[in-house]
Amino acid sequence: MPRNSERGGPQTRARIAEIASGLFLERGFDAVTVVEVARAAGVSSVTVFNHFPRKEDLFLDRAADAVDLLRTAVRDRADGTDVLGSLRDATLRLVDERSPLSGVDGRSIPFFRTVAGSPALIARAREISSELQRTLADELDADEAYTGDAGLFAAFFIAGYGTVLVDTARRLIGGDAEATVLREHRARLEALFDALRGGVRD
Repeated sequence: MPRNSERGGPQTRARIAEIASGLFLERGFDAVTVVEVARAAGVSSVTVFNHFPRKEDLFLDRAADAVDLLRTAVRDRADGTDVLGSLRDATLRLVDERSPLSGVDGRSIPFFRTVAGSPALIARAREISSELQRTLADELDADEAYTGDAGLFAAFFIAGYGTVLVDTARRLIGGDAEATVLREHRARLEALFDALRGGVRD
């Protein structure tokens, strides 16, 4: 019979990720083992891997949320709103709400420092970016109302967003004033959407 602490599905997953993130932020990603995470969470290593097939996903645990965001922006956009407008609304709303998914919430600086200090996390972040690009392209291909080049649009959007986020991360890690960086982060995202609007047909 599984221990009580190993039950709960999404609750167990969220608790493991929270505990793992705390350990990684405190000691560095590469210095913490999955066994230590499991011990701290009161579960077995098998349970950790059942929820997170890769150690990196314990820290970069919002990839599925990003996939859902892209799918929702395409599939559930309001009547009269094109894909670019829907993505713009969703992306800027995350920033304004300081959502963890935006990358500019309260833990941004220690989060970015931890990622920058681990080649494994950097590599996984790049893989997630590629996965998101494929997801968006697939959604656009399946959308009968979208008449543009799905692959190019997805590539431009994901690459542009990634460039803004990485630049913001470097500035925050470098000690630039957080309020200024976050204000300019939002402005650069708006510039990205303006550029896509001018150069990519929907």
